[in-house]
Amino acid sequence: MPTIIRTMLVEDNRDYRSVIEHALEVEPDIELVSQFSTPEIALRSLEDHKTRKVADLILLDLRLPGMDGLEALPWFLKALPDAKVIILTQSDAKADILTAIKLGAAGYLLKSTRADQLIDGIRNVMSGGASLEAGVARLIIETLQTKLPDSEPEELLSKREFEILTLLAEGLVKKKICEQLNISYSTVDTHVAHIYNKLNASNAPAAVNRAYKLGLLSRDS
Repeated sequence: MPTIIRTMLVEDNRDYRSVIEHALEVEPDIELVSQFSTPEIALRSLEDHKTRKVADLILLDLRLPGMDGLEALPWFLKALPDAKVIILTQSDAKADILTAIKLGAAGYLLKSTRADQLIDGIRNVMSGGASLEAGVARLIIETLQTKLPDSEPEELLSKREFEILTLLAEGLVKKKICEQLNISYSTVDTHVAHIYNKLNASNAPAAVNRAYKLGLLSRDS
């Protein structure tokens, strides 16, 4: 995780931008480096600065004038492939949530989220974890219950990988997994990379979603 998390905000509501600005300005490890009212303006700014990385994390609204957040998400990930994107929106629609995660969002938070929860979410995502509102996580679990016949975790993942996947599904970041399993960070990092590769996922939420869809995890796991 970078010493200072350079954060970009894409949000058309000026008052809400001020709320986020005030929430972040007191955090010593998070800096709001840019704000944009539309994805088009933000993407043009990234094109102008394509020779250097200008943000580690993007807070992206969905309901925006012109290009909406879901349409813009792949473009942001293409422009900043190492950056993380957290959707920060009023929409709790199932289609929006599942589409955002499928497209590569590392987190999905509602605008009703408290400031401290947003801060924790940013740090969790930058530490390699996920940032999902509790209600959003429940919706994902309840939705992606399509199982393959007789599928067993051992067929795809090792015992340790399945153990780590289960902890990721509970919202634990890599550091906490290290502490709980009493293994090194590099070991956890390697196992997580293998999990992502085996499940064809780019981040923790996508891996967990894929695992539920394949039946590797169940609602009662």
